[in-house]
Amino acid sequence: MSTEDNSVSDLAGGPSALTSLLYLFAFLAAVFLAAAAGGAVTATSVNDWYQLLEKPPLTPVPWVFPVVWNFLYFLMAIAAWLVWRTTGSFDRSGLPLAIFGCQLSLNLTWSILFFGLKSPTLASVEVIFLDIALIGTIASFARYSRLSAILLLPYLAWVLFATYLTIGIAVLNQ
Repeated sequence: MSTEDNSVSDLAGGPSALTSLLYLFAFLAAVFLAAAAGGAVTATSVNDWYQLLEKPPLTPVPWVFPVVWNFLYFLMAIAAWLVWRTTGSFDRSGLPLAIFGCQLSLNLTWSILFFGLKSPTLASVEVIFLDIALIGTIASFARYSRLSAILLLPYLAWVLFATYLTIGIAVLNQ
């Protein structure tokens, strides 16, 4: 059995089930804390300024965004936890988790630029960096757990779609 197949089972010498569960909750808390911060910034202008913007074709109806994002944040936390769980320590999973933290920070930064500063143009530039960081996260996670990389693929698809929407809004509202 390969290391990645052991990522959710007890590893000899790995973290105990209780420790693993506590870290799972810690990863969920960290990711959803970033989500809550982004949501708080988004709430400042989503119901007024954003409604006045011209939007590109295929823009989803408003209720889709929080449903999709909550699902994706859940998958992100599970993916990060799987990498930690596979290695059994932050020493061995530090680089992929640092890249993960970088992309999570960029995710929050997008909300600040787009909704907080009301700057689709700045958000368009920033989302390209998010795309790159997310691809890097997936690549680094794949070295430790194929499942963790697969769990991030819906997030990548959505962020690429968000890239289209962000650039579309920037172009349409110059």
